[in-house]
Amino acid sequence: MFFKIINVHAREILDSRGNPTVQAEVTVQPEGKLSYIKGIASVPSGASTGKFEAVELRDGEVRYFGLGVENAVQNVNTKIKDALLGKNAFLQREIDETMLELDGTDNKANLGANAMLSVSIACAKACANALGIPLYRYLGGSNGHKLPIPMMNILNGGVHADNTVDLQEFMIMPINAPNFKDGLRRCAEVYHNLKGLCKAKGLSTAVGDEGGFAPNLANTVDVLNLISEAITASGYIVGEDFVFAIDAAASELYDEESKLYYFPGESTMLGQKVVRSSEEMIAYYEDLASKFPIFSIEDGLNEEDWDGWQALTKRLGGKIQLVGDDLFVTNTKRLKAGIQLKAGNAILVKVNQIGTLTEAMDAVTMAQQNGFKTIISHRSGETEDTTISDLAV
Repeated sequence: MFFKIINVHAREILDSRGNPTVQAEVTVQPEGKLSYIKGIASVPSGASTGKFEAVELRDGEVRYFGLGVENAVQNVNTKIKDALLGKNAFLQREIDETMLELDGTDNKANLGANAMLSVSIACAKACANALGIPLYRYLGGSNGHKLPIPMMNILNGGVHADNTVDLQEFMIMPINAPNFKDGLRRCAEVYHNLKGLCKAKGLSTAVGDEGGFAPNLANTVDVLNLISEAITASGYIVGEDFVFAIDAAASELYDEESKLYYFPGESTMLGQKVVRSSEEMIAYYEDLASKFPIFSIEDGLNEEDWDGWQALTKRLGGKIQLVGDDLFVTNTKRLKAGIQLKAGNAILVKVNQIGTLTEAMDAVTMAQQNGFKTIISHRSGETEDTTISDLAV
């Protein structure tokens, strides 16, 4: 099957934060036909980013406070376009490898991961459109048949909110729902009851970067107690109908000089400095898990604390999903190290962390082949592009 690439074009658009990002449009011509088919893809951006993520190319000029992406757009419209014109978009791996070779760096510093990813996904979308099938079917074939259990982020903290909650995300998982549709409904009911509880308790009902409520609370126990109340108020049973997932984003709390984790919100609420060592962080999670049905903890420790991750996995890995986001950054080299060291037991997959669809799918394959769970994740600076839903399926 030959879908000839006849045009590649990118433009600067705005993400959900009002910051610039890249949108690319790939036009293909199916062999033997006069018609042209397009695929359009937009790239998200994260606020809590791991230092090992691929480079998100920004202009660094005055416009948009330095966050413009005109250079990345120019790379698509010149270098990438010249390299891909005439190639077969159906050969996804060949398309991505062509861009990787053209970039020539380990971290996409030349072309920009945002430039490369926009084209990578747009090629896949163009092919799916040309075949007249959904993107999930194009990517997964007959294996694209199962919807995941949603992890709904309903309370924000850390760098995603201007409040005293130190851990970044608190999510609920409707484990007892018969299907995705019903699970989504149950999550929405809990979300709205959480808002009502916040209002009744005189807490803020403003939301953080990812749409979760962002009240000031003293500590993580208070957060999970509040969410538990919302679950109960919705007519569901904590631990039976819903379990919890947490994104600690511990790298954001880590102080390089002291090698300790600083909790600024908890410190403010207590009136004294609260810091925890790696060992104390593990004990902290053990204590939370003894009080609440915590199913998953993401980025529980710093992205370079491999020893700590090994200890955390040894202590909690048998009963809790320990997810590497900043730790693995959707990178097969880092994931392979985690597998060999027994550091973590799951990977968070963010396609823009690595820069091409092929590399992201390789990370998923490696994880699954080695018994690691996979979570396909959004970013806090999202667009209307829904590719990750197809990828999850």
